[in-house]
Amino acid sequence: MTSLFKTTLLLVFVLCTTVSLAGNIVLEGNYQGENLYIKNPYAGTGVGFCVFEVTVNGSVTTDEWNSSAFEIDLSIHDLDLGDQVVVVIKHKDDCPTPKVLNPEVLNPKSTFKISSISVSSDGTLKWSASDEAGVLTFVVEQYRWSKWVYVGEVEGAGRTGVTNSYSFKVTPHSGENKFRVKQLDYTGVPRYSPTASYTSNVSTVTWGPTKVTSSVDFSADTMYEVYDIHGNIVKKGYSNKIDATNLKKGLYYLNYDNSTTEFMKKN
Repeated sequence: MTSLFKTTLLLVFVLCTTVSLAGNIVLEGNYQGENLYIKNPYAGTGVGFCVFEVTVNGSVTTDEWNSSAFEIDLSIHDLDLGDQVVVVIKHKDDCPTPKVLNPEVLNPKSTFKISSISVSSDGTLKWSASDEAGVLTFVVEQYRWSKWVYVGEVEGAGRTGVTNSYSFKVTPHSGENKFRVKQLDYTGVPRYSPTASYTSNVSTVTWGPTKVTSSVDFSADTMYEVYDIHGNIVKKGYSNKIDATNLKKGLYYLNYDNSTTEFMKKN
């Protein structure tokens, strides 16, 4: 076996061994002004620690990772709030996997500030928001039937330092209308905008009959909900008619337009 061939085989063995003994923990999210903390176990040999390199957006960090616990300082990487962050923690495979103690700090937070929110005469909800530290969905809600009702969603821009403008076509009911938007982040706690009020000139919707055989009929298209006597929602939608043929005999509660009433389903 030639010396060159032996050297080549040795190089291939070393490269394969290096790959087999390395693993990556990849964290992706948005910079929220907080750092990451890592629990770093000992290497399998008992000498040194498991992590051997950390990169942030492709750049090797200068953090002191040769310890049982260390901090990844994101503030030194020229990041603005809301900027995308990719952290790669490279570790050996002959040791317990390092643990990221607070990965949630890269999750987008709801930080928006509303500068204006209103409903135009053509029924378009418009709002302007700033300080969006991450890409989160704005959920549009309408107040009707003594509760806030989901009506749609608009994807947030997630940019800080600018004011973002949004719009959503709403369907007003007759009379006074109220709308708002909200965001829900990883904390599970929703953040709400101020309420936008709007008086519609839409005619009041009428309905019938009160004793139903096959359908409930409305005088115009309307959003509706039907509940049984146990409070379970059995039908919902937007139409000028509710098909009641598959409803069991009994009492039902009906939400429609901006009103609440009830009807009896006959055989």
